[in-house]
Amino acid sequence: MHATLFVYPATLARYRAAPLLAERERFLAYCAEQRYTRKGLRKIAWLLLIVVSTTLARRRWVSTFEIQREARRHRVRFLRHSSDRGNCASTQRLFVHTARAWSRFLGRFVSDKPSRTAFERQLDAFEHFMREERGLSAVTMQTRRQQIGGFLSMLPCQVRSVRAITLLDVDDYLVRQSKHGWSRASPATLASSLRSFFRYAEGQHWCKPGVARAIDSPRIYADEGLPDSPDWSQVEALIASTESDDPVSIRDRAVIMLLALYGLRRGEVVRLRLEDIDWKAEVVRIVRPKQRRIQHYPLVSLFGDALVRYLREARPQCAWREIFLTMKAPLRPLSPGGATSIVRNRLGAIGVESAPRGPHSLRHACARHLLAQGFSLKQIGDQLGHRRASSTLHYAKLDLHGLREVGELSLGRLL
Repeated sequence: MHATLFVYPATLARYRAAPLLAERERFLAYCAEQRYTRKGLRKIAWLLLIVVSTTLARRRWVSTFEIQREARRHRVRFLRHSSDRGNCASTQRLFVHTARAWSRFLGRFVSDKPSRTAFERQLDAFEHFMREERGLSAVTMQTRRQQIGGFLSMLPCQVRSVRAITLLDVDDYLVRQSKHGWSRASPATLASSLRSFFRYAEGQHWCKPGVARAIDSPRIYADEGLPDSPDWSQVEALIASTESDDPVSIRDRAVIMLLALYGLRRGEVVRLRLEDIDWKAEVVRIVRPKQRRIQHYPLVSLFGDALVRYLREARPQCAWREIFLTMKAPLRPLSPGGATSIVRNRLGAIGVESAPRGPHSLRHACARHLLAQGFSLKQIGDQLGHRRASSTLHYAKLDLHGLREVGELSLGRLL
């Protein structure tokens, strides 16, 4: 592998003379499979040369703390090879990342996570309750655990048990979080998660009864807000902005079409796998995690053409079964955050600033467009995967054309 990266014999001999040549060759081959460029592979080979010259090469187990300590020791060496001679922070971070990946590749990396907190056992039990007895979706369980874990981590150091938590601690945390620019719905969701946890804690006799019932949150009125989204003309401009021959635009076009034309959630898009496309029957299989069911959609020609072009021209050849992948190394499936960046950056590029710019806004735009085309709420709900008609009824308030027609009705004969 080194022979393909370095031309000068003296340089090649220096790399081959260093320890653990066979292991470094295998790791570089693995990185090449992850679509690293030749320049990136040369940088990795140089960093590995530093790694094997340190005590990390002689250790049976390696942790992040030890890697960071070696990075600080070689700061002067990084400064000489840094583009900005006064700042080597990026090179140090890359050294830590490479050394960690190299140690994990060799099976020598050990996690140096902090010890489990005093509340870890209760969080594990609550998660087991949500999964086994409540049957909640993975997204809901993850969200609640993050919210409750954030609250428990912010408690005063003298609070070491659930029984020691007071209602004042809960109120202070809700007030503190609500000052971060949240809407009223966000503190209400956080309060709901806390109520669920303390209700379970009361059943387990971890705390005194009545705490869950006393947790207050902002009042949320039914259908008090409007689902804001870009206009359909802006959605069409967004899709048109992806008409390009570069691989990133080809991929982004297929992602945006799934979000806008099908009204899918970002998690449903990034989890889409190659076997979910039935080309013979022209059907797309979508796994709905919130409803815990599978829904089938027709493969419309506009999206089908975009998907075929992505698979033929832009998608890297690899063992991943997920359809949408990153375009930069290391090669991996696109994350929900990656889908958010795609939509936000491209909406900003076409000048959309006022409306929400996340992937969920395209789901709202899809519902508004279907409503304007005359589809019934039942049809729109089926398209969006809603279980209850009340979820779709939210969009009826956006039919401004229909509301104007009602307002223009003559009631003279009825009066």
